[in-house]
This record gives sequence, C-alpha cells and structure tokens, in this order.
Amino acid sequence: MFTEQDLRELLEYKSEQPVLSVYLNTDPSEGSADAYKLRLRSMLKEVELKKHVSRVERYFDHEHDWSGKSTAVFCCEPEGFFRAFSFEVPVRDRVRINNRPYVKPLADLLDSYGGYGVAVVDKQGARLFYFHLGELREQIGTMGEAVRRTKRGGGSQYLGRRGGTAGQTDYVAEVADRNMKDSAEFAAHFFAENNVRRVLVGGTEGNSATFRSHLPKSWQSLVVGTFPMSMNAGEPEIMQRALEIGQKAERLREARLVEAAVTGAAKGRGAVVQLDDTLGAVHEGRVQTLLVKEGFRAPGYRCKGCGYMTAEKAETCPFCGNQFEEIPDAVELVVRRVMQDGGDVEILHDANREELGGIGALLRY
Repeated sequence: MFTEQDLRELLEYKSEQPVLSVYLNTDPSEGSADAYKLRLRSMLKEVELKKHVSRVERYFDHEHDWSGKSTAVFCCEPEGFFRAFSFEVPVRDRVRINNRPYVKPLADLLDSYGGYGVAVVDKQGARLFYFHLGELREQIGTMGEAVRRTKRGGGSQYLGRRGGTAGQTDYVAEVADRNMKDSAEFAAHFFAENNVRRVLVGGTEGNSATFRSHLPKSWQSLVVGTFPMSMNAGEPEIMQRALEIGQKAERLREARLVEAAVTGAAKGRGAVVQLDDTLGAVHEGRVQTLLVKEGFRAPGYRCKGCGYMTAEKAETCPFCGNQFEEIPDAVELVVRRVMQDGGDVEILHDANREELGGIGALLRY
C-alpha cells in the first residue's frame, strides 16, 4: 500500500549515486508474469548500472507477488536504497536514471486516481467509501430511522392524521429528510478524515440530489458526479462506476484549468504558461497548481548554489552568482518541488492548447 509517508520519503531522497526508477505495467489481464519479466529485461538492456539492474531483476524474479496492475521500483544499490510499490491502477512502462527517484508518474497516479470519496445513499442511510489509487482504503455506514409507510384505512384516512394521506406523506418526508441530513453530516466528517479530494454520490436521482443539498457547501463543490446504484451493490461495482465518472469529470476539469491558465497568463494575472515563466514562478514559491501535459519533458539549467532553474542557458545565476548545470528533465524537478511545497500537480491528458507549451501554473499571488 502506497502511503503519504512513502511519497514524502521518495520526494526527500537524494543520492550522490545514480538512482534507477522503473515503472512496469503488470496488469494480469494483459499478459503473464513471464511476459512482463521479458519486457522488463528489454527495458533494462541499455542500463549500464549492473548492480542496480541485478537487484531489480532479482526482486521481480523472487520477491514480487505479481498482485496489482502496475509496479514502481526505486533502487540505489550502493546506498542500499530499494523501494517497490504495487498499484491497482495502470502505469506506462518507463525507466529513468537520476540522483533522485523519478516521481512524475506518481503525480499522475495521485492526480487521476487519488482521493475518491463515494456515498451510496437512500432515505434511511448511507454507505461511505474511500478509494485511493484503485484500492478500497476505508468504508463505513450509517443508518437512521426506518422510513415506514403505515397502512391506510379506517379513521386514519382523515386528512392530517398520522397514517392518513397527508399525515403519512408529511411524516415519511420528515423522517427521510432528517436521515439525509444526518448522513450528509456523517459523510462530511468521513471525507475530511480521509483527505478526500473528489466526491461521487450513488443512489436514485432524487436521493442523490437531496443528499448533495445537505452536504456543507465546501463538500458540495467537490461533488464531481452522481450515478444510479443499489444500496446492496458490491464494492468492486461501486469503485468501477466511481472511477469511470471521476475520470470523465477529471478531463473536463483539466480543460477548465488550462483555459484559466492561458487566459490568466494572457492578462498577466494569476497564471503563467510555457517552461521558463513556470520555472520562475516555482522558484518564487508562487505556484498553487502546476499543469503538466502527460509525457512532457524538457531540458533546463539549474544554479548549483540557490537551485534557481531556467530554460535558457546562462553563465551565472542572477540571484547568487553561482554557475549553472544542465539538467536533462527540468519538468521532473518542477513537479517534485511543487509537491514538496504542498502545491497541486495536475497531469493533463487532453491538453492541446498551443499557448500552454506543455506546462503552466495557476498562482497563489
């Protein structure tokens, strides 16, 4: 299970020795363990770090249990550093060598599959789920007063009497509404405790709408979709529907963020686009949300003194006067820096705006 502590360790780890990072698709529905091992060896064929390669291959040959749909491995053999994580969601095959673990694909996973809060509701209660990286991490339920429809007949049919037409309707609606309020309050606490970043609601159209209306406004704003679902549905079915709807909502959200960045940058207010301006904003600590097109890489230059990065070659740093060093992927370092600073990283899968230039940011100020 990949945790926040694991991510923090990878973000903070730095070595004087090379670190080998490997991302391997291991989805059992697409191939066998032997096929994946063969592909791994092909991926590592050009890597000249023999001890690193041997350690990674040994892990997949003797230690990996082949569970999950993908695996990430980080190895610095001279320092005895080795970490391996399996995920229930897919990743693209990649091999990278640097002096730090390569974390950009993890940012993509967390952006696309992290922090799903799901409530399946009816008039009596709610089932609550927290799905993270394709895994069920927490679940809980709450039940209120039973919503009973009393039989109509005899004197109880007089209007206004409990059990009569008007009285029964009012009573049933009152109990159902009270249950919904209690469920929404309970759900808000559950979502907050699990750091949920998007919410989906399952149930009938009417129940979903009522439940959503009772959520605090801060949580209403995080509802990305609703879907029909039985209270008796199994967890795999609920997660599959939630991820499907969540992914569609994420693509729409990406488009809105790109539009906001392009528009803001054009007005010189609240946003930047293109690599060099983004690097400058990161150095100043102004980035709230970093936007990176999936697969985008670009070289850059970093000051050996203060760490200032630029896309343009320069002799000395304008801030501290030290020399620059060339770095093969400035984007990876930007992603790492923003994550370390507590900002959001959005990996864009359908961002084709030329003005963005592959990278941009929404700013804190």
